[in-house]
Amino acid sequence: MSSPCSTTQYDVFISFRGEDTRETFTVHLFNALESKGIQTYMDCRLERGESVWPALEKAIQSSLMSIVVFSENYANSKWCLEELVKILEWKENHGQVVIPVFYRTDPTDIRNQTGSYEKAFAKHERDLADSKSKGESESMAHNIRKWRQSLKKSANISGWHSRLYP
Repeated sequence: MSSPCSTTQYDVFISFRGEDTRETFTVHLFNALESKGIQTYMDCRLERGESVWPALEKAIQSSLMSIVVFSENYANSKWCLEELVKILEWKENHGQVVIPVFYRTDPTDIRNQTGSYEKAFAKHERDLADSKSKGESESMAHNIRKWRQSLKKSANISGWHSRLYP
């Protein structure tokens, strides 16, 4: 395993579902880290006119660690799931530290894809069934398998559970 990329730009990359936590937990986490001098990437750093996925991918690759804030609707977002796949890839291949935060959700639901995660994947599966071309279907089926596997892996990483704290 190689060491983290020498072009480190951020100490921390935060992956989160915006509509669940942007204005509550995540913005407070971002501000707390920044106030301690910890260079933190959150999607508010995206430049107007910048292509979203390449910028996110670059930020993940140029961070020493990622904090993944799992919330009730995290798995509804294909963007979040793609970030998670990239984060775990970077962890496995480059030694990036990954810390999951289970925000008002249970790690067991993430690991086993039950509760809101089961509902999210039911929708992804319906989208797969509705896909028009064979190539699109195969690509989407591959993505769904990667997303499920990444959720299981990340739920097995020791992290913080918001229900344990007042």
